[in-house]
Amino acid sequence: QVQLVESGGGLVQPGGSLGLSCAASGIIFRLYAMGWYRQAPGNQRELVAVITAGGSTKYADSVKGRFTISRDNAKNTVYLQMNSLKPGDTAVYYCNADWYKNNYWGQGTQVTVSS
Repeated sequence: QVQLVESGGGLVQPGGSLGLSCAASGIIFRLYAMGWYRQAPGNQRELVAVITAGGSTKYADSVKGRFTISRDNAKNTVYLQMNSLKPGDTAVYYCNADWYKNNYWGQGTQVTVSS
């Protein structure tokens, strides 16, 4: 049974930082590209950042220079470090695992940026 469990969301003031984690089980983690997506109310789910099995990274233009994605294959965990947060970053953040036809989602964690 595949599980992706996100943690680390919460309320933060503009300009603050927050770190998200996603612990995976039931998959051969090192084979998967791991991504973070987000969905704000009334908006479509959008890619935030992705890290391939080989460690290459890609970011949405809106978060470049502020967010950092990383992975620890020994811990089956992917991270998203978010700095200089803005109100526009408020959304539910989802973890995704992707490998060929295998694609899985976590349940999401709420991030709210507000003063």
